Amino acid sequence: MRSRTYVIVTTAAFLANACTQFPVIEDRVSEDVRDAPYMDLVPIETLRAGMPEDQLTDTDATAVEARIARLRARAARLSGAVVDTQTRARMTQGVN
Repeated sequence: MRSRTYVIVTTAAFLANACTQFPVIEDRVSEDVRDAPYMDLVPIETLRAGMPEDQLTDTDATAVEARIARLRARAARLSGAVVDTQTRARMTQGVN
């Protein structure tokens, strides 16, 4: 009997959500944006032509390598034991 009640409640909830009104998006867009013409489609090569070729300089590469080294060192520190041996020994004794 419980499974039947579950099915009925689930179906009722689904049907209630199915009848929900969607928000009106057109009211949120200004008229000048709504009436604006569509953009022209252009080949990707045209878009890439305006970008600089090399965006990574030698100093940027050195900074990235230094950051990689710092992150690896941090990961090595985090991979150790979280609780030191003295604290672990006290924890095993319990609370008095």
